[in-house]
Amino acid sequence: MSPTLMSEEKKYFRQQAPFRVPTTDGKLIEEHIGLASTRTSQYSVAHMVAPPQWSEPHQRPEFDEITIVVRGRKRFEIDGDVVELSAGESLLIKAGARVRYANPFDAECEYWSICVPAFSMDTVNREE
Repeated sequence: MSPTLMSEEKKYFRQQAPFRVPTTDGKLIEEHIGLASTRTSQYSVAHMVAPPQWSEPHQRPEFDEITIVVRGRKRFEIDGDVVELSAGESLLIKAGARVRYANPFDAECEYWSICVPAFSMDTVNREE
């Protein structure tokens, strides 16, 4: 059986080789479950490490996104509000919010992201 497809016989899936999303900004993205790794569309789970002084453009995703910070700090601009998370904190951003993710700090930020439904470049709606 292909390691990227969930088994019909077992009621679990062990991810041993997450899909490493190619990036050009120094950010590590490892999708453990989702469209790219397991063809799961209901949700996605990804481990990420954002380098110091990293940011993305604003976006208006069509999915809910939960962020759980493991190490460092992360800044969110959400519909005009600014929220900063530290290690051990989490945040739910609902679909349709205009959001910008950033790590404007001098240390890496390690975090997990869960999207419902799964993250997709077709539904993230990034601004140029």
